[in-house]
Amino acid sequence: QVQLVESGGGLVQPGDSLRLACAVSGGTFSTTAMGWFRQGLEKEREFVAASRWNGGAAFNSYYSNPVKGRFTISRDSAKNTLYLQMNSLKPEDTALYYCARYRGRPILSGLWSPGSVDDWGQGTQVTVSS
Repeated sequence: QVQLVESGGGLVQPGDSLRLACAVSGGTFSTTAMGWFRQGLEKEREFVAASRWNGGAAFNSYYSNPVKGRFTISRDSAKNTLYLQMNSLKPEDTALYYCARYRGRPILSGLWSPGSVDDWGQGTQVTVSS
């Protein structure tokens, strides 16, 4: 059984940084597409970032427009851990952040959809407020 455990959330001020981590156990990690979604209060869950194996020796990264240039997704296969480095945080980044393990090798457009995700973490809260 696959388990995803997030950590690293917290309360920060606008402009601060946070790094989220997602420890993966019980399933393949090295070539599996992984991502981050978030859900604000009374909002739908939305795509944040994804890391998808390109079939060779590297992973391609994808970001939603609101976080592009501020967030960076990365992964450490030796530790089976996915990361999300978040810089220049804004109040609108406030949300519950979920780690996601995709089903199979999703097509590009599938990365944006929660319906393409097989496994979710429990979420970690990020609050950006002055």
